[in-house]
Amino acid sequence: MRVLVTGGAGFIGSHIVAALTAGGHEPVVLDALLPSAHPVPPPRPAPGARWFHADVRDAAALAPALRGVDAVCHQAAMVGLGKDVADTPAYVSCNDLGTATLLAAMAEAGVPDLLLAGSMVVYGEGRYDCGAHGRVVPGPRDPADLAAGRFEPRCPRCGDALAPGLVGEDAPADPRNVYAATKLAQEHLAAAWARATGGRAVSLRYHNVYGPGMPRDTPYAGVASFFRSSLARGEAPRVFEDGRQRRDFVHVRDVAAANVLALAALPGRPPGSFRAYNTGSGTPHTIAEAATALATAHGGPDPVVTGDYRLGDVRHITASSARLRAELGWRPEVDFAAGMADFAHAPQRATAADVSADVSGDAALAAGGGRR
Repeated sequence: MRVLVTGGAGFIGSHIVAALTAGGHEPVVLDALLPSAHPVPPPRPAPGARWFHADVRDAAALAPALRGVDAVCHQAAMVGLGKDVADTPAYVSCNDLGTATLLAAMAEAGVPDLLLAGSMVVYGEGRYDCGAHGRVVPGPRDPADLAAGRFEPRCPRCGDALAPGLVGEDAPADPRNVYAATKLAQEHLAAAWARATGGRAVSLRYHNVYGPGMPRDTPYAGVASFFRSSLARGEAPRVFEDGRQRRDFVHVRDVAAANVLALAALPGRPPGSFRAYNTGSGTPHTIAEAATALATAHGGPDPVVTGDYRLGDVRHITASSARLRAELGWRPEVDFAAGMADFAHAPQRATAADVSADVSGDAALAAGGGRR
Protein backbone atom coordinates (compact mmCIF):
# COMPACT_ATOMS: atom_id res chain seq x y z
CA MET A 1 0.00 0.00 0.00
CA ARG A 2 1.35 3.43 -0.97
CA VAL A 3 0.31 6.04 1.61
CA LEU A 4 0.79 9.79 1.50
CA VAL A 5 1.51 10.98 5.05
CA THR A 6 0.98 14.73 5.38
CA GLY A 7 3.04 16.22 8.19
CA GLY A 8 5.11 13.07 7.88
CA ALA A 9 8.24 14.66 9.33
CA GLY A 10 6.45 15.73 12.52
CA PHE A 11 6.09 14.04 15.89
CA ILE A 12 3.28 11.58 15.24
CA GLY A 13 3.73 11.60 11.48
CA SER A 14 7.33 10.40 11.63
CA HIS A 15 6.34 7.48 13.88
CA ILE A 16 3.57 6.54 11.43
CA VAL A 17 6.04 6.64 8.54
CA ALA A 18 8.37 4.31 10.47
CA ALA A 19 5.50 1.93 11.29
CA LEU A 20 4.31 1.85 7.68
CA THR A 21 7.84 1.10 6.46
CA ALA A 22 8.25 -1.67 9.04
CA GLY A 23 4.96 -3.16 7.85
CA GLY A 24 6.12 -3.38 4.24
CA HIS A 25 4.10 -0.39 3.01
CA GLU A 26 5.39 2.51 0.93
CA PRO A 27 5.03 5.87 2.71
CA VAL A 28 5.22 9.11 0.78
CA VAL A 29 6.04 12.10 2.99
CA LEU A 30 4.70 15.60 2.46
CA ASP A 31 5.83 18.25 4.90
CA ALA A 32 6.41 21.99 4.69
CA LEU A 33 9.44 21.71 7.00
CA LEU A 34 8.80 25.24 8.21
CA PRO A 35 11.61 26.65 10.35
CA SER A 36 9.29 27.31 13.29
CA ALA A 37 8.52 23.60 13.46
CA HIS A 38 11.78 22.23 12.04
CA PRO A 39 14.67 24.62 12.69
CA VAL A 40 16.94 21.62 12.26
CA PRO A 41 16.01 19.56 9.18
CA PRO A 42 14.76 16.15 10.36
CA PRO A 43 16.36 12.93 9.09
CA ARG A 44 14.63 11.20 6.25
CA PRO A 45 12.55 8.32 7.65
CA ALA A 46 13.62 5.61 5.22
CA PRO A 47 16.17 5.20 2.42
CA GLY A 48 14.60 5.96 -0.91
CA ALA A 49 11.32 7.23 0.55
CA ARG A 50 9.52 9.75 -1.65
CA TRP A 51 9.58 13.24 -0.17
CA PHE A 52 7.62 16.34 -1.07
CA HIS A 53 8.64 19.59 0.56
CA ALA A 54 5.26 21.33 0.36
CA ASP A 55 2.32 22.75 2.31
CA VAL A 56 -1.05 20.99 2.18
CA ARG A 57 -2.65 24.32 1.28
CA ASP A 58 -0.67 24.34 -1.99
CA ALA A 59 -2.98 22.57 -4.45
CA ALA A 60 -0.38 22.53 -7.22
CA ALA A 61 2.11 20.69 -4.99
CA LEU A 62 -0.44 18.06 -3.97
CA ALA A 63 -1.02 16.65 -7.45
CA PRO A 64 2.41 15.01 -7.87
CA ALA A 65 2.43 13.87 -4.24
CA LEU A 66 -0.89 12.05 -4.74
CA ARG A 67 0.14 10.30 -7.95
CA GLY A 68 -0.11 6.53 -7.53
CA VAL A 69 -1.22 6.80 -3.90
CA ASP A 70 -3.73 4.34 -2.43
CA ALA A 71 -4.61 6.31 0.72
CA VAL A 72 -3.81 9.51 2.59
CA CYS A 73 -2.89 9.67 6.27
CA HIS A 74 -3.54 13.33 7.12
CA GLN A 75 -1.44 14.34 10.14
CA ALA A 76 -0.49 17.91 9.18
CA ALA A 77 -2.11 20.35 11.57
CA MET A 78 -1.61 23.18 13.99
CA VAL A 79 -2.20 21.61 17.40
CA GLY A 80 -2.69 22.52 21.05
CA LEU A 81 -4.71 25.24 22.72
CA GLY A 82 -2.45 27.97 21.39
CA LYS A 83 -1.66 31.25 23.09
CA ASP A 84 -4.74 33.44 22.58
CA VAL A 85 -7.59 34.26 20.21
CA ALA A 86 -5.14 35.91 17.81
CA ASP A 87 -4.18 32.37 16.75
CA THR A 88 -7.68 31.75 15.34
CA PRO A 89 -6.96 32.58 11.67
CA ALA A 90 -3.85 30.39 11.72
CA TYR A 91 -5.75 27.41 13.17
CA VAL A 92 -8.57 27.74 10.65
CA SER A 93 -6.17 28.16 7.73
CA CYS A 94 -3.85 25.33 8.69
CA ASN A 95 -6.43 22.81 9.80
CA ASP A 96 -9.60 23.51 7.86
CA LEU A 97 -8.41 25.20 4.67
CA GLY A 98 -5.54 22.72 4.55
CA THR A 99 -7.91 19.77 4.85
CA ALA A 100 -10.32 21.21 2.28
CA THR A 101 -7.49 21.73 -0.21
CA LEU A 102 -6.23 18.20 0.36
CA LEU A 103 -9.69 16.66 -0.08
CA ALA A 104 -10.25 18.52 -3.35
CA ALA A 105 -6.90 17.27 -4.62
CA MET A 106 -7.74 13.71 -3.56
CA ALA A 107 -11.01 13.89 -5.48
CA GLU A 108 -9.18 15.13 -8.56
CA ALA A 109 -6.56 12.37 -8.25
CA GLY A 110 -9.11 9.64 -7.55
CA VAL A 111 -7.60 8.65 -4.19
CA PRO A 112 -10.43 6.87 -2.33
CA ASP A 113 -9.26 6.49 1.27
CA LEU A 114 -8.51 9.02 4.02
CA LEU A 115 -7.31 8.55 7.55
CA LEU A 116 -7.63 11.79 9.54
CA ALA A 117 -5.77 12.70 12.71
CA GLY A 118 -8.77 13.57 14.87
CA SER A 119 -8.82 14.58 18.52
CA MET A 120 -10.70 13.92 21.72
CA VAL A 121 -11.10 17.70 22.09
CA VAL A 122 -14.22 17.52 19.89
CA TYR A 123 -16.15 16.27 22.94
CA GLY A 124 -15.42 19.31 25.12
CA GLU A 125 -15.97 18.21 28.68
CA GLY A 126 -16.18 14.45 29.04
CA ARG A 127 -19.02 12.30 30.30
CA TYR A 128 -20.50 13.19 33.70
CA ASP A 129 -23.12 11.59 35.91
CA CYS A 130 -25.07 13.19 38.74
CA GLY A 131 -26.29 11.01 41.59
CA ALA A 132 -29.73 12.60 41.38
CA HIS A 133 -30.14 13.38 37.68
CA GLY A 134 -28.08 10.76 35.87
CA ARG A 135 -26.16 11.72 32.72
CA VAL A 136 -25.75 15.48 32.44
CA VAL A 137 -23.81 17.93 30.29
CA PRO A 138 -22.21 20.72 32.30
CA GLY A 139 -21.77 24.08 30.63
CA PRO A 140 -18.47 25.96 30.32
CA ARG A 141 -16.79 26.52 33.65
CA ASP A 142 -17.37 29.90 35.28
CA PRO A 143 -14.22 32.07 35.33
CA ALA A 144 -15.17 33.18 38.86
CA ASP A 145 -15.17 29.54 40.01
CA LEU A 146 -11.80 28.93 38.40
CA ALA A 147 -10.31 32.04 39.99
CA ALA A 148 -11.57 30.82 43.36
CA GLY A 149 -10.04 27.37 42.90
CA ARG A 150 -13.37 25.63 42.26
CA PHE A 151 -12.37 23.55 39.27
CA GLU A 152 -14.87 20.68 39.20
CA PRO A 153 -17.97 21.10 37.00
CA ARG A 154 -21.25 20.89 38.87
CA CYS A 155 -24.61 19.46 37.93
CA PRO A 156 -26.41 22.13 35.88
CA ARG A 157 -29.70 21.15 37.54
CA CYS A 158 -28.88 20.78 41.24
CA GLY A 159 -25.31 21.99 41.62
CA ASP A 160 -24.08 18.72 43.14
CA ALA A 161 -20.67 17.18 42.41
CA LEU A 162 -20.42 15.03 39.29
CA ALA A 163 -18.66 11.74 38.63
CA PRO A 164 -16.55 11.75 35.41
CA GLY A 165 -16.69 8.75 33.09
CA LEU A 166 -15.64 7.52 29.66
CA VAL A 167 -17.00 9.10 26.49
CA GLY A 168 -18.12 7.01 23.52
CA GLU A 169 -17.83 8.07 19.88
CA ASP A 170 -21.57 8.69 19.62
CA ALA A 171 -21.53 11.38 22.32
CA PRO A 172 -22.54 14.84 21.05
CA ALA A 173 -19.68 17.04 19.93
CA ASP A 174 -19.09 20.10 22.09
CA PRO A 175 -15.88 21.90 21.03
CA ARG A 176 -14.87 24.51 23.61
CA ASN A 177 -11.88 26.24 22.06
CA VAL A 178 -10.69 27.23 18.60
CA TYR A 179 -8.49 24.18 18.11
CA ALA A 180 -11.38 21.88 19.02
CA ALA A 181 -13.68 23.68 16.58
CA THR A 182 -11.20 23.18 13.74
CA LYS A 183 -10.76 19.48 14.53
CA LEU A 184 -14.52 18.95 14.39
CA ALA A 185 -14.70 20.91 11.14
CA GLN A 186 -12.03 18.62 9.67
CA GLU A 187 -14.24 15.62 10.43
CA HIS A 188 -17.29 17.27 8.85
CA LEU A 189 -15.26 18.08 5.73
CA ALA A 190 -13.99 14.49 5.53
CA ALA A 191 -17.51 13.08 5.90
CA ALA A 192 -18.85 15.42 3.21
CA TRP A 193 -15.98 14.47 0.88
CA ALA A 194 -16.69 10.76 1.41
CA ARG A 195 -20.39 11.16 0.61
CA ALA A 196 -19.70 13.29 -2.47
CA THR A 197 -16.98 11.08 -3.96
CA GLY A 198 -17.81 7.59 -2.69
CA GLY A 199 -14.59 7.67 -0.72
CA ARG A 200 -13.98 6.18 2.70
CA ALA A 201 -12.82 8.20 5.70
CA VAL A 202 -11.80 7.35 9.24
CA SER A 203 -10.87 9.74 12.05
CA LEU A 204 -8.72 8.51 14.91
CA ARG A 205 -9.57 10.78 17.82
CA TYR A 206 -6.24 10.91 19.59
CA HIS A 207 -6.02 11.37 23.32
CA ASN A 208 -2.91 12.80 25.00
CA VAL A 209 -0.18 11.40 22.77
CA TYR A 210 3.34 11.42 24.19
CA GLY A 211 6.70 9.81 23.52
CA PRO A 212 10.10 10.27 21.90
CA GLY A 213 10.39 13.15 19.48
CA MET A 214 7.83 15.49 21.04
CA PRO A 215 8.69 19.15 20.40
CA ARG A 216 9.97 21.06 23.39
CA ASP A 217 9.41 24.56 24.73
CA THR A 218 6.45 25.54 22.57
CA PRO A 219 2.97 26.72 23.65
CA TYR A 220 1.47 24.44 20.99
CA ALA A 221 2.73 21.11 22.37
CA GLY A 222 0.99 18.68 24.70
CA VAL A 223 1.17 18.79 28.48
CA ALA A 224 3.62 15.88 28.71
CA SER A 225 6.01 17.86 26.53
CA PHE A 226 5.67 20.91 28.80
CA PHE A 227 6.64 18.81 31.82
CA ARG A 228 9.51 17.10 30.02
CA SER A 229 10.84 20.43 28.76
CA SER A 230 10.83 21.87 32.28
CA LEU A 231 12.74 18.89 33.62
CA ALA A 232 15.31 19.16 30.84
CA ARG A 233 15.94 22.76 31.97
CA GLY A 234 16.28 21.63 35.58
CA GLU A 235 12.98 23.25 36.51
CA ALA A 236 9.97 21.81 38.32
CA PRO A 237 7.01 20.90 36.09
CA ARG A 238 4.21 23.43 36.66
CA VAL A 239 0.81 21.77 37.05
CA PHE A 240 -2.28 23.91 36.42
CA GLU A 241 -5.45 23.89 38.52
CA ASP A 242 -5.14 21.31 41.33
CA GLY A 243 -3.58 18.62 39.15
CA ARG A 244 -6.60 16.33 39.40
CA GLN A 245 -7.71 16.79 35.81
CA ARG A 246 -8.20 13.37 34.21
CA ARG A 247 -6.67 12.54 30.84
CA ASP A 248 -5.75 9.44 28.86
CA PHE A 249 -2.04 9.35 27.99
CA VAL A 250 -1.32 7.11 25.00
CA HIS A 251 2.16 6.35 23.66
CA VAL A 252 3.02 7.51 20.15
CA ARG A 253 4.10 4.01 19.07
CA ASP A 254 0.63 2.70 19.94
CA VAL A 255 -0.94 5.57 18.00
CA ALA A 256 1.24 4.79 14.97
CA ALA A 257 0.15 1.14 15.15
CA ALA A 258 -3.51 2.24 15.24
CA ASN A 259 -2.94 4.28 12.08
CA VAL A 260 -1.45 1.33 10.21
CA LEU A 261 -4.35 -0.93 11.22
CA ALA A 262 -6.95 1.66 10.25
CA LEU A 263 -5.31 2.32 6.88
CA ALA A 264 -5.28 -1.39 6.10
CA ALA A 265 -8.98 -1.66 7.00
CA LEU A 266 -10.14 1.34 4.94
CA PRO A 267 -10.60 -0.51 1.60
CA GLY A 268 -13.10 -2.83 3.29
CA ARG A 269 -15.33 -0.02 4.50
CA PRO A 270 -18.51 0.97 2.62
CA PRO A 271 -18.10 3.66 -0.05
CA GLY A 272 -19.26 7.07 1.13
CA SER A 273 -18.68 6.22 4.78
CA PHE A 274 -17.11 8.06 7.70
CA ARG A 275 -16.19 6.39 11.00
CA ALA A 276 -14.62 7.86 14.15
CA TYR A 277 -12.56 5.91 16.67
CA ASN A 278 -11.35 7.06 20.08
CA THR A 279 -7.64 6.30 20.34
CA GLY A 280 -6.43 6.14 23.92
CA SER A 281 -4.86 3.75 26.38
CA GLY A 282 -8.14 3.11 28.18
CA THR A 283 -6.61 3.93 31.58
CA PRO A 284 -7.19 7.50 32.82
CA HIS A 285 -4.54 9.29 34.87
CA THR A 286 -4.45 12.74 36.37
CA ILE A 287 -2.22 15.53 35.12
CA ALA A 288 -0.40 15.48 38.47
CA GLU A 289 0.27 11.75 38.10
CA ALA A 290 1.87 12.35 34.72
CA ALA A 291 4.04 15.17 36.06
CA THR A 292 5.08 13.10 39.06
CA ALA A 293 5.89 10.03 36.98
CA LEU A 294 8.10 12.08 34.67
CA ALA A 295 9.82 13.94 37.51
CA THR A 296 10.50 10.75 39.44
CA ALA A 297 11.94 8.95 36.42
CA HIS A 298 13.98 11.99 35.43
CA GLY A 299 15.34 12.55 38.92
CA GLY A 300 13.35 15.65 39.88
CA PRO A 301 12.64 18.36 40.75
CA ASP A 302 9.16 17.58 42.04
CA PRO A 303 6.13 19.13 40.29
CA VAL A 304 4.60 22.35 41.60
CA VAL A 305 0.81 22.64 41.61
CA THR A 306 0.15 26.28 40.74
CA GLY A 307 -3.63 26.74 40.77
CA ASP A 308 -3.31 28.60 37.45
CA TYR A 309 -5.87 27.88 34.74
CA ARG A 310 -6.72 28.53 31.09
CA LEU A 311 -10.29 29.33 30.09
CA GLY A 312 -10.18 27.05 27.04
CA ASP A 313 -9.20 23.97 29.04
CA VAL A 314 -11.74 21.32 30.03
CA ARG A 315 -11.63 19.56 33.38
CA HIS A 316 -11.90 15.87 32.54
CA ILE A 317 -11.85 14.18 29.16
CA THR A 318 -11.27 10.46 28.90
CA ALA A 319 -12.93 8.20 26.39
CA SER A 320 -13.55 4.55 25.72
CA SER A 321 -11.49 3.03 22.90
CA ALA A 322 -13.60 -0.13 22.89
CA ARG A 323 -14.79 0.46 19.30
CA LEU A 324 -11.23 0.59 17.96
CA ARG A 325 -10.32 -2.55 19.88
CA ALA A 326 -13.42 -4.46 18.79
CA GLU A 327 -13.53 -3.45 15.11
CA LEU A 328 -9.83 -3.23 14.25
CA GLY A 329 -8.25 -5.45 16.90
CA TRP A 330 -5.99 -2.67 18.20
CA ARG A 331 -4.39 -3.10 21.60
CA PRO A 332 -2.06 -0.51 23.17
CA GLU A 333 1.19 -2.14 24.28
CA VAL A 334 3.00 0.62 26.23
CA ASP A 335 1.64 1.06 29.75
CA PHE A 336 1.68 4.38 31.58
CA ALA A 337 4.54 3.69 33.99
CA ALA A 338 6.89 2.24 31.38
CA GLY A 339 6.02 4.87 28.80
CA MET A 340 6.56 7.80 31.14
CA ALA A 341 9.82 6.33 32.44
CA ASP A 342 11.07 6.01 28.87
CA PHE A 343 9.88 9.49 27.89
CA ALA A 344 11.61 11.04 30.91
CA HIS A 345 14.95 10.46 29.17
CA ALA A 346 13.87 10.35 25.53
CA PRO A 347 15.12 13.00 23.10
CA GLN A 348 12.82 15.87 22.21
CA ARG A 349 12.68 17.80 18.98
CA ALA A 350 14.35 21.17 18.82
CA THR A 351 12.01 24.09 18.19
CA ALA A 352 12.53 27.52 16.80
CA ALA A 353 12.95 28.86 20.33
CA ASP A 354 16.06 26.71 20.66
CA VAL A 355 17.57 28.30 17.57
CA SER A 356 16.33 31.87 17.76
CA ALA A 357 14.64 33.74 20.57
CA ASP A 358 12.98 35.96 17.98
CA VAL A 359 10.64 33.36 16.51
CA SER A 360 7.03 33.89 17.59
CA GLY A 361 4.05 31.53 17.36
CA ASP A 362 2.05 32.38 14.25
CA ALA A 363 0.71 30.81 11.08
CA ALA A 364 4.17 29.42 10.38
CA LEU A 365 3.35 26.71 12.89
CA ALA A 366 1.54 25.38 10.00
CA ALA A 367 -0.38 22.91 8.00
CA GLY A 368 2.06 20.51 6.46
CA GLY A 369 4.65 21.67 8.95
CA GLY A 370 4.60 18.44 10.87
CA ARG A 371 3.21 19.97 14.06
CA ARG A 372 1.85 16.56 14.85
